[in-house]
Amino acid sequence: MSEPLLDRVRSIAADVLEVPTATITPATSPEDLDTWDSVHHLNLVLALEQEFNLQFEPEEIDQMKDIQHILDILGSKVA
Repeated sequence: MSEPLLDRVRSIAADVLEVPTATITPATSPEDLDTWDSVHHLNLVLALEQEFNLQFEPEEIDQMKDIQHILDILGSKVA
């Protein structure tokens, strides 16, 4: 991996959620961003699956409540 996981996730999230990358932190959640609705959440999940060439289980998708949870789940899958 050339980029640290956080940087890759921040870039993807910023693109999907249509916000500047600088606004995405590990603590960022749907409560922080008006654009992070259910449709954008699914688009984010799909973009992450495509970028990392993996699939998330439904329970994992439910646990993706903020960027840190996404990083934790991704970290366990790509390790």
